[in-house]
Amino acid sequence: MENPWPASLSIMAFCRATGGIPSGILDRESFPKDLPMKHAWFPLMLSLFSLFAGRGGAAYPEAKDLPSKPGLPDPLVMLDGSKVSTKEQWAEKRRPELKALFQHYMYGTLPPVMKFQVKSLHKDEKAFGGKATLEEVGLDFGFPDHLLRVLIVSPNGRKEPVGCFVGPNFCGNHAIVDDPKVAVPTSWIYPNYPGVKNNKATEEGRGKQADVWNLEQTIDRGYAVATFYAGDIDPDRADARGGIRPHLPKDLDTTSIACWAWGVHRIVDHLVARPGIDPKKIVCVGHSRMGKTALLATAFDDRIAIGIPHQAGCGGTAPSRGTVGESVKQINDRFPHWFNAEFKKFSADPTRLPFDQNDLVAICAPRPVLFSNAQEDTWANPNGQFEVLKAADSVYRFLGVEGLGASEPPPISKLLSSRLGYFVRPGKHSMNKEDWGAFLDFADKHLGK
Repeated sequence: MENPWPASLSIMAFCRATGGIPSGILDRESFPKDLPMKHAWFPLMLSLFSLFAGRGGAAYPEAKDLPSKPGLPDPLVMLDGSKVSTKEQWAEKRRPELKALFQHYMYGTLPPVMKFQVKSLHKDEKAFGGKATLEEVGLDFGFPDHLLRVLIVSPNGRKEPVGCFVGPNFCGNHAIVDDPKVAVPTSWIYPNYPGVKNNKATEEGRGKQADVWNLEQTIDRGYAVATFYAGDIDPDRADARGGIRPHLPKDLDTTSIACWAWGVHRIVDHLVARPGIDPKKIVCVGHSRMGKTALLATAFDDRIAIGIPHQAGCGGTAPSRGTVGESVKQINDRFPHWFNAEFKKFSADPTRLPFDQNDLVAICAPRPVLFSNAQEDTWANPNGQFEVLKAADSVYRFLGVEGLGASEPPPISKLLSSRLGYFVRPGKHSMNKEDWGAFLDFADKHLGK
């Protein structure tokens, strides 16, 4: 097991002994599946863990006391300035340290692993003209009046288990497929999507987002897709908490992005045990703020084989130290619930951050990661994102694998399919069929299809 906190902290030994270890702290596959998380002492232990791990500021410097470093930091240099010289040091010290730093200074703590029961809510074995099986399942965590609904579409007629794309959607599973039996979400939803009235989804939105996820194209290429409405985990609003948030320990320093990533991890829990899905071929994808989620989810769960954060921008794939597009101050001011209170302290001077987004990519190494963008979406800083990949390349090569396969961005609409991949198409901020073509080509290469 990998310990992301300083070696002197004995609290981890206690957590290991009792089975109470928060999600994302260790590599997820190392957890026992029956990890008990409903013990009465868990909130107290989590508070103690947070205290000893530096959530109270004891283990890490205050933002104002960190040195200013204008350039993207070297992932192979520890917080104390020492250089990582072996793969063992990377795996046992620096990678865990980076996970801890991102949780302390930016994303907050991912919620604890929780057991759930799987309920089949609707199944159509002849979807898309008989080419696929469509099923909506509910993940029941035992919370009153809460069920995480997951839409899973798998290609029919495959002799071998298939790879699966997994990620959160913006407006409900019902909007992705025109199937009257797929439930309309009842939680708060964005007002600017089809069929939404008074921040509630309606039947009028059914199937109106089909082009965003392009399920049939993915099915035809031999992959499954699993998606869920992010608002069922935590509605994307700063003024109220919903979904799982009211059921978490009140002193848990978490955020919306951390909770959405937690939701991805719980669906991966189901997928790795689901017949017909290859557990070694899971691809995490998300657009915009869900792209930020996809990168965090990939970094904190080694069961995810490929990460595809699409147009994720500031707080995701663009450098926090960037001078193009959205800034740390702007994103903190507009979306304070996405990141924790510590991150707000860097709004005036992000050069004091002890990491940048290249370090989050480095945590994913040696797994493939694709950054994808649109030419007109300068708010997401596509050129800065390429610099982030360049600054993560050293870790991939340090681990003995290919990193970024070019020194300059590829031409528009041409996929750079190296292990650190890059793609820009014409157009604006959206996710469409051309994007999915690049996602599928990238997955084909790196999953051996």
